[in-house]
Amino acid sequence: MTKVLISGASVAGTTLAYWLGQHGYSVTVVERHPGLRPGGQAIDVRGPALTVLDRMGLLQAAADRKTGIRGSSVVDRDGNELSRDTESTPTGGPIDNPDIELLRDDLVELLYQATQPATEYLFDDSITAINNRGTGVDVTFERDPARSFDLVIGADGLHSNVRRLVFGPEERFIKRLGTHAAIFTVPNFLDLDFWQMWHYGDTTMAGIYSARNNTEARAMLGFMDTELRLDYRDVEAQFAEIEQRMSGDGWVRPQLLELMRKAPDFYFDEMAQIVMDHWSIGRVALVGDAGYCCSPLSGQGTSVALLGAYILAGELKRVTQGDWVDHGVGFTNYFKRFHGYTERTQFLATDNIPGGAPISQEQFEAVVNSITPSNY
Repeated sequence: MTKVLISGASVAGTTLAYWLGQHGYSVTVVERHPGLRPGGQAIDVRGPALTVLDRMGLLQAAADRKTGIRGSSVVDRDGNELSRDTESTPTGGPIDNPDIELLRDDLVELLYQATQPATEYLFDDSITAINNRGTGVDVTFERDPARSFDLVIGADGLHSNVRRLVFGPEERFIKRLGTHAAIFTVPNFLDLDFWQMWHYGDTTMAGIYSARNNTEARAMLGFMDTELRLDYRDVEAQFAEIEQRMSGDGWVRPQLLELMRKAPDFYFDEMAQIVMDHWSIGRVALVGDAGYCCSPLSGQGTSVALLGAYILAGELKRVTQGDWVDHGVGFTNYFKRFHGYTERTQFLATDNIPGGAPISQEQFEAVVNSITPSNY
């Protein structure tokens, strides 16, 4: 049986684990976090990615966890409403469409459950070395004993450890978009009823939207700075930077800054893309944000992760006979099948950065639906 190690237990990693398991592979997932990583923003599953969820038998379960947001308001620094919109929201776009908007951690929990009990998970661990030899891949872990696998897949996000170890430094592949954002859980202290509120200052943005049937809320803080470089692991530096930029911009920023430091799931990073002209070297490949992050600004990150994992698993299935897999052909076909789609989705992010060309809803939907997942 072909043994595969996947690094990362978020959307791409758990989706890939499911499909490789369905195709007869032995799958191990290593995840740095002690368990499934909590938190994250409301994300959208759109177009052909809905087909992937349907083929996993998760479409209705995902729909049952929809955010149910009814609309959004823009307020001034004193909280006075300037405008409201019941047709679309900043996080999900048009409300009246077949897309499913749900919390990132809710989707990951569904995907994780779908991989049980066949998939082995190594939580609270990470890869420290990879020997990508011709007949297999030797992997050294931070905690677990070293092991060998037939294939290793990096599904470990924008700052992929697998990409760094095998393909080279992040700076070779990252395209920075100049926007920085934090997302974290807060009490629903504004008593939002399936609603979002946003305030745009001179240099910063703040938003809150209700979550989990109004029992909690997610807060988002953002700002533009093309020169800023912060270590994504240095939380104290992130706190200090956000506080320095946000404290004088009004609305409920003081409350949010206080709650930010108490949040169990604080996340901060720059908006960026990963651009590569190949996603595999030898027996190691990348999937999702690790290989082709299109950034949350595109509105397509989750859908691209679902599709990429499904297509990678399917192309490997096509070149597998018994215990032998022609991984080189499978990885090549995965790149050929999906690379053009990732380029188109990355372009969508230009609609959300200064100077970007406006993208109509029709153009957006044309890109989203410009691929049809094969029935592997």
